[in-house]
Amino acid sequence: MAVAGVPEETDVLVVGAGPAGSSAAAWAARHGLDVVLVDAATFPRDKTCGDGLTPRAVHELSRLGLEDWLREHTVNLGLRAHGFGQTLLLPWPGGSLPNWGSAVARTELDDHLRTTAIKAGATAVDGLRAVDVRRRGGQQGPVTAVVLERTGESGEKERVEIRCRRLVVADGVRSPLGKVLGREWHRDTVYGVAGRAYIDSTRSDDPWISSHLELRGPEDEVLSGYGWIFPLGGGQVNIGVGTLATAKRPANVSIRPLMSLYTDERRAEFALDGDLRASTSALLPMGGAVSNVAGPNWALIGDAAACVNPLNGEGIDYGLETGRMVADLLAAGSRSDLTDSWRRVLVDHYGEAFSVARRLAGLVTVPGLLPALGPVGMRSRFAMTLALRWMGNLVDDADRDVAARVWRRAGRVSAARDARPPFA
Repeated sequence: MAVAGVPEETDVLVVGAGPAGSSAAAWAARHGLDVVLVDAATFPRDKTCGDGLTPRAVHELSRLGLEDWLREHTVNLGLRAHGFGQTLLLPWPGGSLPNWGSAVARTELDDHLRTTAIKAGATAVDGLRAVDVRRRGGQQGPVTAVVLERTGESGEKERVEIRCRRLVVADGVRSPLGKVLGREWHRDTVYGVAGRAYIDSTRSDDPWISSHLELRGPEDEVLSGYGWIFPLGGGQVNIGVGTLATAKRPANVSIRPLMSLYTDERRAEFALDGDLRASTSALLPMGGAVSNVAGPNWALIGDAAACVNPLNGEGIDYGLETGRMVADLLAAGSRSDLTDSWRRVLVDHYGEAFSVARRLAGLVTVPGLLPALGPVGMRSRFAMTLALRWMGNLVDDADRDVAARVWRRAGRVSAARDARPPFA
């Protein structure tokens, strides 16, 4: 059925208007394609996230023309790492990427990115949840339309279909539409369990983001994860905790009580005032731990494709990047089959780095390993500087220094030994 304000067909339908979806919509529209961007929520809306923007994310936002806007927000110089009796100030390494980072609440960031896509020429529709697809030629055939649902004024569910020639799925870590298309999440490699909240602080303009690598639980045990405090300006910080787990070693911890414990421990040092607000939590598939990321005319991007860094939980930069890359692919070959080509793009850009990152992150879940190695690492500024660069995936293809070559070599060796490579 036709619904007022909802296009009946489009060249490219993007489902999900987070960083990945809005990036894809903006770049595809700039390529001259007819684009419709839909999301289940009404914007502005919140999203579970640490809100931190690494230099890699800053680079992608700058490519979209948003550097001046971003500089109106907090600018950070690097990471203040705490743990095992040490505190180190680790500047962003720079090199081929910017030497600064930022932090913007997702309510504002996602709304601005969506507006950027609209200004580029995309048509955006709020409040439509993708629930099914229509295909031509059976379950393996191309998608011809997406079935969307919303609640009408009378309270009844209304359905509408949008026909499309290409479908980009950017509906987040759970990816309900991805599941309809056959996406499968494999938990044999490391995944994350994270929570965040907001709280007032007189240190909201701190030029450093803080990470506590010695995260302790209610029994004073060292957990396989970290806590963070990211200044947002305006008297507010984002505070959160994240732990790592695998199917063999699940995270036996309650995130929200752990956030409260972590907040109480840091309250005096970081001038935290009042109660936690807008507490949320989420499971995070990481390191390309999903299969069926593409079909004849559809592709999964961002969190939906598990493009999340296993070593720090960062996903915004990968969302922005995969949005741009899928738009480039669609513009270059408007009628080509995406089943293999999109997976090859993901593997070429992220396969080796994700492989070694999730292998290292998996080691952190081994009981006793982090308490043994953490103090050694924190005593070496050189080791932690390398760790910041590697953990933050701040090695670009253009980098040719020793640290970059070692990281890429480690990735090749790791990928060759993977029982299940990323995106397989």
